Amino acid sequence: MNAEQVVNACHAAGVRLVRFLYCDNGCTIRGKLAPIDHLASKMESGIGLTVAMQAMNMLDQLQPVEGMGPVGEIRLVPDPESFVILPYAPHSAAMMADMVTLDRRPWGACPRSFLKRMIAQAAEQGITVQATFENEFSLFRPTEDGGYEPIDTGLCFSSISMAAGQDVIDDIVAAFAAQNISVDAYYPELGHGQHEMPIRHGPALRAADNQIWFRETVRNVARNHGLIASLAPKPMPDQAGNGCHIHWSLWDLEGKRNLLYDPQDRYKLSPMGYQFIAGVLTHLPGLLALTTPSYNSFRRLQPHFWSSAYTAWGPDNREASVRIASSQWSDEEGSVNMELKASDPSNNPYLALGGLIAAGLDGIARQLDPGEPALIDPGNFSEEERLARGIHRYPTSQAEALDALERDEVLMAALGPELARSYLTVKRSEYEAFAAQDVDFEIQHHIYKF
Repeated sequence: MNAEQVVNACHAAGVRLVRFLYCDNGCTIRGKLAPIDHLASKMESGIGLTVAMQAMNMLDQLQPVEGMGPVGEIRLVPDPESFVILPYAPHSAAMMADMVTLDRRPWGACPRSFLKRMIAQAAEQGITVQATFENEFSLFRPTEDGGYEPIDTGLCFSSISMAAGQDVIDDIVAAFAAQNISVDAYYPELGHGQHEMPIRHGPALRAADNQIWFRETVRNVARNHGLIASLAPKPMPDQAGNGCHIHWSLWDLEGKRNLLYDPQDRYKLSPMGYQFIAGVLTHLPGLLALTTPSYNSFRRLQPHFWSSAYTAWGPDNREASVRIASSQWSDEEGSVNMELKASDPSNNPYLALGGLIAAGLDGIARQLDPGEPALIDPGNFSEEERLARGIHRYPTSQAEALDALERDEVLMAALGPELARSYLTVKRSEYEAFAAQDVDFEIQHHIYKF
């Protein structure tokens, strides 16, 4: 789509306001709106935004980041290719926006521009990345005392849980269809009120945009049903957490050949695939600060909870941090892909996927070896066995992951100084704020913000 087509589509649909959205360093989806009468000019010149917004954490507390105070402005410039009519909001449409400086350059602190840079780096090596974010979310019913309760207490994959959520789930699927987002599957999950709905993969930038639409769609459709949808990593401390596994595959520039596929290999995986895995495992301690970035995230990353807790990989091993997914019978070559388990919906998808690509490309560049696969739960190895296999426990807190990110020269260089500095400052402020409060404060803020 181009700008003229977007404007015409808005007029045809009776749109009055168009949201220019972005995902910030606190991993919150924010934005500004343009009225339809001024949409064409706003798409050309963008909407002004103070640079201070990238120094704001998820509690709306402004942090002291150099160059991100009261002086300075950038523009939110929308990408017409991301345009959607919002089926859950009357007379509304939206586009994802890039942060652009006043001299029309990508701002160094723009997460979406970071992902674009990583896509370009992959392309320089003859690689295009296909990806998707596989989300779990929890559906709650508000209670009279101002709290919430899960909509059901059914069992994993239970038809009883299907019935409990059928009306809102049907509307969520319909809303995705209206936005040209294809749902791959749906099923109730292990936690009370928990559901999983994988969506179809696409090129890396579209995949990250789709993750924003996923979060927005699920929450808004649930609200229209009088429910609360939460994508917090651990909205109920005693129940299964919400993951957002990243699936990815590597293709040639024409998109015709899956570079991960090797029919002669025991797991149908190419040398490039193993090198990419090794890069991800090598950088995983710091990568967690991007893929599992919230204080609440680390309640989920525990051994024996099927969320992964160790730097291990394996074929269809759902306790490993990287799983080689078994291929589909109907399309073995095209369906070979890998899954990062250590990811949840509180992340900024542009940072999470961009960081994953940066880590994997480093593995390819250095021809790293991931070692032998874990064919059992890596938590069941003895400490000596894990050490011999090069398997290590993750950072166990947001603070430890942020320290690991700061020490990771590859990820820090990929992010660039403005984005790295502001992200670390914002996220460390969140850790300090939540560490000083009790678990109820933590859960309340995460359950309603993600």
